[in-house]
Amino acid sequence: MTVVEVFADIGCPFAHVGINRLVQRRDEANRPDIVLHVRAWPLEWTNGTPLLPALIAEEVDELREQVAPDLFAHFDPAQFPATTLPAFDLVAAAYAVGPQKGERASLALRHALFEQGRPIGDRGVIEAVAAEVGVAMPDEGARALVLADWQDGQARGVIGSPHFFLGADGWFCPSLQIKRVQDHLVIHTDPDAFEALVDRILST
Repeated sequence: MTVVEVFADIGCPFAHVGINRLVQRRDEANRPDIVLHVRAWPLEWTNGTPLLPALIAEEVDELREQVAPDLFAHFDPAQFPATTLPAFDLVAAAYAVGPQKGERASLALRHALFEQGRPIGDRGVIEAVAAEVGVAMPDEGARALVLADWQDGQARGVIGSPHFFLGADGWFCPSLQIKRVQDHLVIHTDPDAFEALVDRILST
């Protein structure tokens, strides 16, 4: 099994694009032996403040318009959670069961938020995702696993969300180039960086 680590926030739309693109390429290559370990990088801890729905909505709109018209089908900023920590707890608990369960939970929560417009901050939605994945709801020990991920990411020099690792090698947001020009978010795909990541993973 090849494990690709990704430090990312569940509420980060840039991570949603990068993770989806990598999963798509893995599936096209018929490489079920490649598993994503999407580790917790809560931006509300890193930035010291919760993510703002208006900012996420701007990023989603620009991503959809400029590079990812196939994603964010029913995103609703009104359903964006005040905190993603309970969702991180479920992912941590699922990874404790097994790598495939953890990946599935991570992808399912992102799909619920960005493609279905569901409020993943609600316990009922988290319970539904847990049932869909086939894992129990997280216990009080899950938050310690989330914290351990975040601290490990800090020690390893994570720049932001998403930051991919294969062994000691890392790639920060390899699928996108993002900048602000006159207060407007300008996003381009970065095919060279992304293909370098994919080639490295598929060669393992």
